[in-house]
Amino acid sequence: MKNVKYCPVCAAKKVVHAFKLNKTATQPYNNGVAITPPMGWSSWNLFRYKINEQLFREIAEAMVKSGLRDAGYKYVNIDDCWQSSQRDKDGRLQADFITFPSGMKKLASDMNDMGLELGIYSSNGTLTCEEYPGSLGYEAIDADTFAEWGVGYFKYDFCHHVYISTKAPLISTVSVGKKGEKDFYTAFAADAKLDGNARLVKEPKMDGGYYIKGLSSYSGTATFTGIEAPEDGEYVLTLTIKKDGKYEKFALAVVNGDEAFEIKAPLTRGFSLLGRVQTIVKLRKGENTIKIYNPIGSKMDSTFMQYKNMGLELKRATKEYAEKNGVPEKPIVYSICEWGWNKPYKWGAEAGNLWRTTPDIVENWASIMGIYEHNVKLNKYSVPGGWNDPDMLEVGNGKLTYDENKSHFSLWCMMCAPLILGNDIRKFIKADGTVDTDSKVYQILTNKHLIAINQDSLGIACRRERSLSNSLLVDVLVKPLDNARVAVCVFNKDSKERKLELEIDKIINLSGINVKKKDKYHVHDCWENRHFDAKRIICEPEKHGCEVYVIE
Repeated sequence: MKNVKYCPVCAAKKVVHAFKLNKTATQPYNNGVAITPPMGWSSWNLFRYKINEQLFREIAEAMVKSGLRDAGYKYVNIDDCWQSSQRDKDGRLQADFITFPSGMKKLASDMNDMGLELGIYSSNGTLTCEEYPGSLGYEAIDADTFAEWGVGYFKYDFCHHVYISTKAPLISTVSVGKKGEKDFYTAFAADAKLDGNARLVKEPKMDGGYYIKGLSSYSGTATFTGIEAPEDGEYVLTLTIKKDGKYEKFALAVVNGDEAFEIKAPLTRGFSLLGRVQTIVKLRKGENTIKIYNPIGSKMDSTFMQYKNMGLELKRATKEYAEKNGVPEKPIVYSICEWGWNKPYKWGAEAGNLWRTTPDIVENWASIMGIYEHNVKLNKYSVPGGWNDPDMLEVGNGKLTYDENKSHFSLWCMMCAPLILGNDIRKFIKADGTVDTDSKVYQILTNKHLIAINQDSLGIACRRERSLSNSLLVDVLVKPLDNARVAVCVFNKDSKERKLELEIDKIINLSGINVKKKDKYHVHDCWENRHFDAKRIICEPEKHGCEVYVIE
């Protein structure tokens, strides 16, 4: 919680929150992985709860034999239903004893031996979507578990989510002491420095005669100074609070403007007026200050804090595991699956490596189009190491036509979306052990030219340029590439063939790349794999089809 901006003059109904002051994240997650969009495979789209260890071993083998691994697909992601219904005696998640007999550490190691990475799944609520143990309250221990297992990818869902309260405790006194020892510091409500909407409320039955109100929803702060700690270390912070019997309470205790510690108070309805809540804080030897406030002003604030907390635990866990065992650190790709409800694109880059922008995809054209229309508008939030995630690919699933499959893949590549397959890739291996390179689905998913666009080092998501098509039924997507190149996708949303002629000069101008104007440009048709020199491109995409070109 460093450098938190605060507006002390905001009215209660017009509060300025920390990350509302910045439309984009200011402290990137930056864990050194997912510098380009992750590529892999996930079990959920096709297999749902019908999973077992053997399935993933077969998928991994098919990924290697088919050449998908060498094409860039390296994550084999287990979705929900891998867990036992119970944690072990130490509170650790454990794999289902029947369906995953080898355990996740062994499975991850075997994947690594094949040049692949195992992905794992949990939810940030009390339970997962299929109602197995969730990670709420277990963030640190689950992060340690995943680091020990050696997983390379972690999807964190949103089911059974519990929002953090916007209400702050009503503080009467603040005390600090060592465990098992008498408090060496006690301050009354009136001793605090109050800012914003924080104020004293008279209550003769309380020690000091007052309590502090107005710390809710980041509308005020209470700062206590002169806390003289005898040495560096951990101390017990105790708040005496007024019970009001209405809400659960939450606050942060920020020590010396640096490290933040959570304070949680349950809904209180006891017979006595006063209650007590405690947390452990870290103080330095000498004088310390503690500022108390509730930073949660909305559901977005709450969601951001919870997802960011798990991301910090993952980084801590991988670092500590490496140091403890004398091995190189193995960062975990952190996939935030929040469904887009709380605008994760506005804060996701500070919390993780990728963030779902929409609810789940379904294997039909309407679902794909609905997700595309939303995600394509969010291009400015996508950055290297932090990607908009419009969910997994449905290429090869359902009743999508060839052109729909091709367009689906092309759009995801142009938007810098993670390329996480959801089809049965075992079908790419024929009975004689050879690869079915004639499969249209296989040809789509291994198109090296489209993959190169997705994995381009600039990491710039495409922008939809309405001025190039002058039609709501044909989208022209422009994506700058490295080495002064530009990709352009002409996507026909209509139910009949469309024709469009594009001036390359206009595409170049809109892309922003630094290329001198030419009489003719070199053009590569990425689906037909043909090259030509031209000043304009004539496109005739089929119904629900697309054409993709790279211009230099």
